[in-house]
Amino acid sequence: MKNIGIFCGSSAGLSPAYMDSARAVGKRLVHNAFGIVYGGGRVGLMGAVADSAIACGGHVTGVIPEALFEREIAHTGLSDLRVVANMHERKNMMAELSDGFIALPGGAGTLEEIFEQWTWAQLGIHRKPCAFLNVNHFYQPLEAMIQQTVREGFMKQEYADMLLFSDNIDDIIHHFKNYTPPASKWSTQNGEPRV
Repeated sequence: MKNIGIFCGSSAGLSPAYMDSARAVGKRLVHNAFGIVYGGGRVGLMGAVADSAIACGGHVTGVIPEALFEREIAHTGLSDLRVVANMHERKNMMAELSDGFIALPGGAGTLEEIFEQWTWAQLGIHRKPCAFLNVNHFYQPLEAMIQQTVREGFMKQEYADMLLFSDNIDDIIHHFKNYTPPASKWSTQNGEPRV
């Protein structure tokens, strides 16, 4: 495992804890010899992760769509900045370059990006771990909602368990280093799909 994909807000959030945690993520990933792949912005939590990692001598790859690059929110101090045509290309490239994915607090884009990677992992498109850094209990309602899908018969517990929710980046790093994915959702078991 070499690179961790980070999904997070382009805003700072209301609590200073969000920016503090973003800086800690950049620092801890570099200290554990991981490169960072993220959305390429210089603002909000995105910029804080990148700046912290760069300050620690880390390798940071940004992937940004042309429209956002042209609005001058691209981070110009990255190890590698890749400009792509659109959001679909951004997500595909980030998926290809990353060996695991962490969502820090963020909005709709953050949720959409991490959920796509989690879905792909369930389907066996990749076998990479996904986690939520649960700063200030930010993702607690989401964790409860995911358990609701299990209780109501829309998901097996093993697929909910693919996600780690933790407020500690070192716990996430340890989990990623020791991650074993479950069987693909659509692999067969006794001739029947594992749904």
